[in-house]
Amino acid sequence: MSITLNQPTGPAHTRIYAYGAARGENVVPNDDLVGPIDSSDEWIRQRTGIVTRVRANHDTTAIELATAAAREAVERSGIAPEQIDAVIIATISNPKQTPSVSAIVADRIGANPAAAYDLNAACAGFAYGVAQADALIRGGVAHYAVVVGAEKLSDIVDPTDRSISFLLGDGAGAVVVGPSDTPGIGPTVWGSDGSKAELVAMNATLTEFRDGKAPWPTIRQEGPSVFRWAVWEMVKVARRALEAAGVTPDDLTAFIPHQANMRIVDEFAKQLKLPPSVIIANDIETTGNTSAASIPLAAHRLLGEHPEASGGLALQIGFGAGLVYGAQVVVLP
Repeated sequence: MSITLNQPTGPAHTRIYAYGAARGENVVPNDDLVGPIDSSDEWIRQRTGIVTRVRANHDTTAIELATAAAREAVERSGIAPEQIDAVIIATISNPKQTPSVSAIVADRIGANPAAAYDLNAACAGFAYGVAQADALIRGGVAHYAVVVGAEKLSDIVDPTDRSISFLLGDGAGAVVVGPSDTPGIGPTVWGSDGSKAELVAMNATLTEFRDGKAPWPTIRQEGPSVFRWAVWEMVKVARRALEAAGVTPDDLTAFIPHQANMRIVDEFAKQLKLPPSVIIANDIETTGNTSAASIPLAAHRLLGEHPEASGGLALQIGFGAGLVYGAQVVVLP
């Protein structure tokens, strides 16, 4: 006698229902940071496009930021919190190794007993989370999912580090993903190159800090190498995501890359041959680089400033620490 297991199946398609956002409470201009790195406001603007960045209060953690962003996304989606049955949070700045940020946020937004887990893919984390939410729903494992990118990078930055300290900000961006009658999330092109993991990485471990062998661990990068990788290799990933989705740059309404550096974003647009009609997200100018939070924060701002983009196609791509990357085309809510 053979036994056949039940295996769940879900809807054919998914889409993003709504975005939510939360930014650090404090606007930090370049002039506040240039002393320890012997730099200038002009140098930072020219090299990165950043005028200010936002940083959270001392007692605000990635958990509070994620909660606020998730709550707004759920409220704007029209989906009742109790219908959310998966919460995925991308972060590298959980103030504790455990419990997960996602389990706490699920409870705070009224989504108990949703499945909840954190993922660590740094600046690609949000794209990874969207890919997983799409797969979970289409596989019948979840009905509605909240995906959040949340970071408090000011906790892990050395103000004297000239390679990255002036780039980083704090914030969280969230989406609600659910079933759709038509395709709203294209195939994800993702991957990594761990052989070059040290190009963007923490400079010590927590156990080394505990044992007095290293100061508090902070994030560092080899800027020129990261720039070259992002510009030349990630453009190839972006093209593959467009091809996988069956669209061309001319079909796009918006381009929403990880807000790493506006020079990288500008070179991206040039290499992709984006037409002038494509709206290019620019959240880094006033928010800074917020790692996993940067794509949803940039999308949230873009839709606020360009409501006509609603319903259009957006190419989003994340890339960063560990040389992890992910890209997909989505329909903007």
